[in-house]
Amino acid sequence: MPTIPVLKNVMTPFPHTVELDASLAEAQALMEEHAVRHLPVKDGHGELVGILSERDVQRLLAARGGSGERWSVRQATVRRAYVADRNTPLDRVLDHLVEERISSVLATKDGRLAGIFTTVDACRLLADLLRSQFPGGDAVA
Repeated sequence: MPTIPVLKNVMTPFPHTVELDASLAEAQALMEEHAVRHLPVKDGHGELVGILSERDVQRLLAARGGSGERWSVRQATVRRAYVADRNTPLDRVLDHLVEERISSVLATKDGRLAGIFTTVDACRLLADLLRSQFPGGDAVA
């Protein structure tokens, strides 16, 4: 009988990160360069301290005005990011994302950042699952 995959089977390993004291402009450039909407945030010692999303950046800039050069990542970082061990079953991760209405989880191994999984990854996984369950079939309205 098949088992539910764990987070490490579907996460993006070794995600790009941003420093807590970087400017929002630097973070925006990283997001654009790597085509991502989430960046794990590390402090000056390499410790994981939170997550920065494209939405968080846009909210801060809309509320406070100015450009990304004016503000730092520190001011937009979500410090209570959802962090789960990479061996957590995927159904538990997805339930938590839904219950908390959040869009990402930081995966760790031995307390260190190992990967990231976002709602975009979940949609990609669902699309693949649907194609495998209904091969060659077009959607019927």
